[in-house]
Amino acid sequence: MELDVVFLGTSGSMPTAKRALSATLVRRGGDRLLFDCAEGTQRQLLRSDVGLVELEEIFLTHHHADHYLGLPGMLKTFALRGREIPLTIYGPRGLNDLFGTLKRIFGRLTYSVSTVELEPGARLERDGYRLDCFAVDHGVTAIGYRLVEDGRPGRFDVEGADRLGVPAGRERGQLQRGESVTLADGRVVTPADVLGEPRAGRTVVLTGDTGPAASVVDAAAGAELLVHEATFLVDERDRARETGHSTAGEAALVAREAGVKLLALTHVSTRYFGHQVVEEATQLFPATVVPRDFDLVTIPFPERGEPELVRSGARTGHAERTNSMRVEPISPSDSSS
Repeated sequence: MELDVVFLGTSGSMPTAKRALSATLVRRGGDRLLFDCAEGTQRQLLRSDVGLVELEEIFLTHHHADHYLGLPGMLKTFALRGREIPLTIYGPRGLNDLFGTLKRIFGRLTYSVSTVELEPGARLERDGYRLDCFAVDHGVTAIGYRLVEDGRPGRFDVEGADRLGVPAGRERGQLQRGESVTLADGRVVTPADVLGEPRAGRTVVLTGDTGPAASVVDAAAGAELLVHEATFLVDERDRARETGHSTAGEAALVAREAGVKLLALTHVSTRYFGHQVVEEATQLFPATVVPRDFDLVTIPFPERGEPELVRSGARTGHAERTNSMRVEPISPSDSSS
């Protein structure tokens, strides 16, 4: 099951020529989950290999304009294309009022849109994974999201099954699904006889805007990927406190305390270049990257490798992505804005 995170907009409160405003797409198998939908998000999707897909769920972290202003245009475009598939928008308390106001902009649609307000602690069950909501520290009603996959069965012991006389085919499939089987001679073989220890699924955590918070550390504990904002550097730490944001160093400390495998820093202020952000963070947590727009992070199962940053991975074909995958924190020579 493929799992990756596409960075569509990585700038802070204002866009730059190279960075759009907040929008992140998580792809798991055939599911497409959009987190935040800032101004220009539909164009970012169109410029990427993803395209303007018929999203079925959009998740807002909070109701500041640089995280939702792309919604009216996107919803209207869907209607102009004759969309009929329902759409659900999730967000923290206040979403219903916000959507009522936005209706005046996009008008009548060809499909139904429902809104669901969420609180920290809410859980959304999906096929093979769940989405948990957790508290963040941004000075307004805001939440982060954690995608947690279901656990997986342990590895199937083929040699052990051979020794027990389990025939190839249906019976082995039943054992892998956790079902016991009765052999022709009447012996019962249980999954525990042929399966190794259960294996955990993968975890991806997205904070939205937040200051450093114990709730984020808890949510991100052991995650494969933490997507954390880094609006400021240490020279503006007081400003970060005043506005409910984090410095790159503070985000790195959160990642280190949580024991994540990879930290991706977003919401980069126009004050800084990407290499400045990564330089501050990697002093405290070396496994840090600062994605640009259209970069992606691939997240394999743990036994198959580590999360990897793929530069421009959402702007190239699949074959090119496969050939170009690499982990990099960004080098000091990278001066992208």
